[in-house]
Amino acid sequence: INISTTESLSLPVVSKSWDEIQEFIKKLNAKTRKKYRLPTEIDWEYAASGGKKGKRNLFSGGDNIFEVAWFNGNSGGKIHEVGKRIPNELGLYDMSGNVWEWCSDAYQQHRNNAVKNVSDSKVLKGGAANAQEEFCTIQNRYEKLTSDKDDFTGFRLALDV
Repeated sequence: INISTTESLSLPVVSKSWDEIQEFIKKLNAKTRKKYRLPTEIDWEYAASGGKKGKRNLFSGGDNIFEVAWFNGNSGGKIHEVGKRIPNELGLYDMSGNVWEWCSDAYQQHRNNAVKNVSDSKVLKGGAANAQEEFCTIQNRYEKLTSDKDDFTGFRLALDV
C-alpha cells in the first residue's frame, strides 16, 4: 500500500484500515528484513507514559492537553503536522491527540467480571484532533473494526530488536 500523503510528509498517515496496515507491515518486513509490527496496547501505553522516565501524566508529555495534544479544543477539526506540541519523556510526539492509533490487540469488552473478545475489532489509543479531552488520555481506549478507516485514524509502528 502507498503510505504517502499528498499534503505534507510531516502529517500522520491516515485512512488506512488495520487490515491494510498488516499488508504494509508484511511488505516492509520483507524489504527491510526487520520485524516491524503494530504495538500492543501495553506497548503503546508504556511508550505514551514515557517508559521508565515517565511521570504518570494524564496525557503523553504532561497534564496540560493544550501543550501536548491536538484535540477538539485547539485543532480546528483537522490533523496537524507531527512534532508541533511538546513530546513526552521518550521524545515521542502526538501520542495524545492528532490521530487515533491502531494497536495489535483485539478489543475486549469487560462487563460483569467477564471478558468478551470482539474478534473483528481492534484497540485504538490516543484520541484525535476531533476528540474531546477525555478521549486523549493515556488510559483511554476505543475500538474499530479492522476493515474500517477514516481521516482521524492512523498508526505508529513498533520494531522488535
